[in-house]
Amino acid sequence: MPKDVVATTPGDAPATVARPPRSAAGTRVVWLMGPALVAGVAYLDPGNVASNMTAGARYGYLLVWVVVLANGMAWLIQYLSAKLGIVTGESLPQVLGRRIRRRPARIAYWLQAEAVAMATDLAEVIGGAVALNLLFGIPLVVGGVITGLVSLVLLAVHSRRGPRTFEFIIIGLVVIISIGFCVGVFIAPPDAGSVLGGLVPRFEDSGSVLLAASILGATIMPHAIYAHSALSRDRFGGHETRTANGGFSTRRLLRATRWDVSIAMAIAGTVNLCILLLAAANLAGIAGTDSLEGAYAAIGASLGPLVATLFAVGLLASGLASTSVGAYAGAEIMAGLLHARIPLLTRRLVTLVPALVVLAIGFDPTLALVLSQVVLSFGIPFALIPLVILTARSSVLGPWRNHWATTAAGVAASVFLVTLNGVLLWLVFTG
Repeated sequence: MPKDVVATTPGDAPATVARPPRSAAGTRVVWLMGPALVAGVAYLDPGNVASNMTAGARYGYLLVWVVVLANGMAWLIQYLSAKLGIVTGESLPQVLGRRIRRRPARIAYWLQAEAVAMATDLAEVIGGAVALNLLFGIPLVVGGVITGLVSLVLLAVHSRRGPRTFEFIIIGLVVIISIGFCVGVFIAPPDAGSVLGGLVPRFEDSGSVLLAASILGATIMPHAIYAHSALSRDRFGGHETRTANGGFSTRRLLRATRWDVSIAMAIAGTVNLCILLLAAANLAGIAGTDSLEGAYAAIGASLGPLVATLFAVGLLASGLASTSVGAYAGAEIMAGLLHARIPLLTRRLVTLVPALVVLAIGFDPTLALVLSQVVLSFGIPFALIPLVILTARSSVLGPWRNHWATTAAGVAASVFLVTLNGVLLWLVFTG
């Protein structure tokens, strides 16, 4: 079997174009899947857990519609990101790095993207640290260091063994995450009528708007938009490279990618919904359950220690998987926009510092997770709007540019997110 497409460092061009052995069509399609499942880990990170758990514990089923809406928008956004990487052979940061010619503007764009990446790292490291504390009693700061070190090991696997091996490891962690967060819903199922009632769009107060923005920021994560285009590039190269090397047709890759994204978003959406429903059905009205530690204790008291342990294991897998993808995205952002690279170890250590500081000063970990997702929500338009514009242009994607309806849906998602962020700002400044 030919070798996988390997990019040893984010931003590098693929060395070869892989093609699986000729076998059943279904087998070949399965072989083409993977990048979306890796990028989809961003939708299962500890920030998602904190936002959905807090929403369910405080407001019951009120924000079910936000989870469903966010997942639908995420499908479109991730597909567009993957399509950009597959057709152009470049990541979104690379394309923007070429098109933003003025260095001050490029640096300004990089600063906001880097802030988003650091907010992501904050959430993922804190989540892993909390999970290690719940499972083994490890101090939070030490748990944060362990989480950061594990992410380095996973990144080394990507660099040395190629994207396919990295994908298998991340997919394995996704399985653990799914089991850990979904078991409780089957043991103590929510009320079906209340779930349906939660599909009606509405808010209760400014706190529910804040949590809605947090859920959106946790679901439609900017760094996942940057990362997915790079992951697709690493696996498949661009259209011209594949044509020259006899690789798969772009049309076929895009068809497989739609399946890849659909499966990834179905998993992420189901898990996120299960987290909210678990909290709404079992934790609503119980004091202290709007924190991860309180939720863990309450789940253990109401559903038993096994379910609580599985929840903590899922949280740990979430932190370990998502922090490696986040670090990969951060390196890609710098390489694409600034045409500069720093060693991943150095970058990992620098981005680890804010999370360790938050843990060391005793700041509420769950509140830090929720607020980090709000920061991510404000970063969404800066990634989404350029993505929609670029994928709509024939000068960028040629015959694979967006259909007008796809572009309209992307514009509608952008307008909705910008409006929600505006409302959130108004609520914050007016009290």
